[in-house]
Amino acid sequence: MLGRLNHVAIAVKDAVQAAKVYGAGFDAAISEAVPLPEHGVITVFVTLPNTKIEFIQPLGEASPIAKFLERNADGGIHHVCYEVPDIIEARDRLTKEGARVLGDGNPKIGAHGKPVLFFHPKDFSGALVEIEQA
Repeated sequence: MLGRLNHVAIAVKDAVQAAKVYGAGFDAAISEAVPLPEHGVITVFVTLPNTKIEFIQPLGEASPIAKFLERNADGGIHHVCYEVPDIIEARDRLTKEGARVLGDGNPKIGAHGKPVLFFHPKDFSGALVEIEQA
């Protein structure tokens, strides 16, 4: 059921600036900044040979990333995202095992234009987990 690691998300105050370090230091490809109002973030992806790093910055004061940065002023790892072949089947299987889906339980369209869901970090050893339809 669990597919490859799609990305590791790092919360920052300035996603473009944070991504430039990877572009300059590792000669990595960097995406354009993309606002996702439905998630309250601006995203910039750094593409590596085997996965991606997603830099996320708050889009407005109500953003969940703004709250994260209040607690972690220097930023930090926010979540990990895994691909799954069937997001509904994965959701149902995980919730049956006791994992708590965040939000209303219905997938939203994520930064890659695919359905995503988030699960409570207390159910995954302290890590906020996102699953994305492969």
